[in-house]
Amino acid sequence: MNNPNQLKFTVLPPEEVGDPNLFQTLLKQERVPVPEHLKPNNPGSTDEDLSTERYSARWFHRIEAEKLWPKAWQMVCREEDVLKPGDHVVYDIVDTSIIIMRGQDNLIRGFYNSCLHRGRALRMSSGAVNQLRCPYHGFTWDLQGELKSLPTTWDFKHLDPCEQKLPQVKVDTWGGFVFINMDLDSHSLQEHLDVLPEHFKDYNFERSVSIAHVQRRMSCNWKVAQEAFMESMHTRATHPQIMTFTGCIDSQYDMFGENISRSVTPMAVTSSNLKDVEEALILHDILEGSGRMAESDASKHVLPEGMTTREYIGELNRKVFSEAAGVDLSHVTLAELEDAILYSIFPNTQVWAGYFGNIVYRAIPDGDNHESCLFDVWLLGRYPEGSPRPAGARLTRLPDDKDFSEAPELGALGPVFDQDMGNLDAMTKGLKTSKKGAVTLAHYQESRIRHHHQTLDKYLGLDK
Repeated sequence: MNNPNQLKFTVLPPEEVGDPNLFQTLLKQERVPVPEHLKPNNPGSTDEDLSTERYSARWFHRIEAEKLWPKAWQMVCREEDVLKPGDHVVYDIVDTSIIIMRGQDNLIRGFYNSCLHRGRALRMSSGAVNQLRCPYHGFTWDLQGELKSLPTTWDFKHLDPCEQKLPQVKVDTWGGFVFINMDLDSHSLQEHLDVLPEHFKDYNFERSVSIAHVQRRMSCNWKVAQEAFMESMHTRATHPQIMTFTGCIDSQYDMFGENISRSVTPMAVTSSNLKDVEEALILHDILEGSGRMAESDASKHVLPEGMTTREYIGELNRKVFSEAAGVDLSHVTLAELEDAILYSIFPNTQVWAGYFGNIVYRAIPDGDNHESCLFDVWLLGRYPEGSPRPAGARLTRLPDDKDFSEAPELGALGPVFDQDMGNLDAMTKGLKTSKKGAVTLAHYQESRIRHHHQTLDKYLGLDK
């Protein structure tokens, strides 16, 4: 193979590049049947600006606290985080704290994290317990939220123990993810997910498990972090090193109902920002720089004569992913084996589709601070059919002054995340100082962002 460091290519002017039909063109080259759901589905929308106050104003954050988070289904953890009875995760969202716990009956419940005596938080961190005991006075509940004991019973004769169950939120699961909704009258999770379970039905997400989980506090509104992954047009300025193997400016953008949107970015092909990129360089760079292919050592691979990098990487992934998951993937498209097919679940979770190399993003407000958020990244693998669900990866909480590249479990993805996050502090500064007072979106490439705000407005009552 040629030395990739010696290969040259041309960078084109940015004004006229981009082919949103590229993904559909690639699908026509597939040698297996293509799933219906990969067809484009973009109904279009209006082009008016968004006010910067949606991100920078305290009052907007408080409306979200009152009308969004208490009403929306939101992903709180993975099932493997609460694998055994007593395992629990403390989920804090603005003013509310919820304990997600697996009971002795193996059901997952969500309890408001507040003692029914004097209101102390029952748990300050995630972990494992055999009961919920308030450290203040010793009021105790079992793992199902039933009152178990209280001190000086003679002094609480006015309480009916049967009425002292811990209040709960709605809990449901999909694909190994645990969701909650504080609104007991809300529609079901299945309704909220809309087409997502159908689109993901062949990807074995029921046998997915987290192999890495990294969290870091970011100095930006949660929506700024969320939207950093809702379009690919930023690649040229922010991630120029991945353009040799990423069809960034050529991505497809789709919306399904109110809660689901998608971007599809072709991989193992060159961005239309570039031309004259040799296949040897595409192969080298996708193996070394992608972070989600079956192999990461380019020195072990030489492209066979007459074969494209897209074909080679797809077949490599097919072999390795089949062996890892113990399933036959001979019927699967190259697209589902290597492309960046990223779905957004309103309000704040994004999941990569496909058979392996799945990345998950989540952004939640950092307590009651509207200028800060907690950003989570999960990497998912698969475990063999018939095996019990294994324990998931332990959470790595990065200090505020540490980069994602300092989390070795993220591999080549870490430096890419750092490039994304490098924009976010500056976004906060720029949104606050904006004389224009508005954000302007591209009609097509940023249509997922507009779709997100349209659904947000319905929760907040601002769509009238």
